Amino acid sequence: MKNKIYSTPGRICLFGEHQDYLGLPVIAAAISKRITIKGAERIDSQIVINKPNINQVERFSLENLTYQTERDYFKSSIKVLKDVGFEFRNGFEINIDGNIPINSGTSSSSALIVTWINFLSQNATNPQILNPKYIAELANKAEVLEFGEPGGMMDHYSTAIGNMIYLESKPEIKVEKLTPKLGKFVLGDSLEPKDTIGILSFVKNGMLKILKEIKEFNPEFNLKNCSLDEVEIFRNVFSKEEFNLLKANVSDKEILKKALFELRKPVIDEKFFGNLLNQHQDNLRDFKKISTLKINKMLDEALDAGALGGKINGSGGGGCMFVYAPTNTENIAEAIEKAGGKAYIVEIDEGTKTQNND
Repeated sequence: MKNKIYSTPGRICLFGEHQDYLGLPVIAAAISKRITIKGAERIDSQIVINKPNINQVERFSLENLTYQTERDYFKSSIKVLKDVGFEFRNGFEINIDGNIPINSGTSSSSALIVTWINFLSQNATNPQILNPKYIAELANKAEVLEFGEPGGMMDHYSTAIGNMIYLESKPEIKVEKLTPKLGKFVLGDSLEPKDTIGILSFVKNGMLKILKEIKEFNPEFNLKNCSLDEVEIFRNVFSKEEFNLLKANVSDKEILKKALFELRKPVIDEKFFGNLLNQHQDNLRDFKKISTLKINKMLDEALDAGALGGKINGSGGGGCMFVYAPTNTENIAEAIEKAGGKAYIVEIDEGTKTQNND
């Protein structure tokens, strides 16, 4: 155990932002920023979690897994694993490290839970090596279902499986690995804290309210299958803001379909791919209203420096953006930093893994 490192990447959502909780598909990619766990078994039942990056140490006993906080993920992960038959005779002491931007929309918390479950499952009294899809399922239970949170499945599946995936969550989970030849991206942290609650109150709750009213008007309506032309009949049913939100969601669904067709090719049209990212951003900025003035500026400066396209990443109201930058990458990163962001040059990366600590 001491000679093993367990790590998981962060992720960017390429297409389908704010759509997974509506039962719509997403396309996401793991990025070359990772969280790592190293650890050793203890002789007692204590779990000791060292978090040197934020100068914190967390401790609890295997004998008391009662949740003490709203998001007691280290305990919930153990509970979820015990529920499926894993046993833990002794505790562990672990060290957490990583370079995924925290609380900025790149799934640092989900990557941590995936890593922790990967670690626990391989170091239990009855250890197993789990496949990434099952790790993702358990991580989603530990983070979302145990606490009744509103998150979708994208974060857990994209970080556990890695590379690029197309994910459908309804009517059943369907994962398709996509393997186009892509170059680099530049991730830009705006250094603005996310406003997840405020954003979701408009984007999610607003859209769910619209869909409920549409179902009352037309029980046969299906968001997954409807077209832009078909939603025109609702233009005078809702306020302008509500109708634009509905139309933006249908438009983003159509953008994803075009992107999926392109990304299934071994070699993509880079300019077309970048333009689809820009179209998605237009909807996120103008109608879903999740972008910020600073992120808009970072995107504009990156595009002026040669990026082919980009968008805000994550729930919004702050956090990160990214651009597709197969060329002029260093100049584009510099442009993002001149606009006030923190830039990271990243590539698509593999999912959760275990490796020797050489």
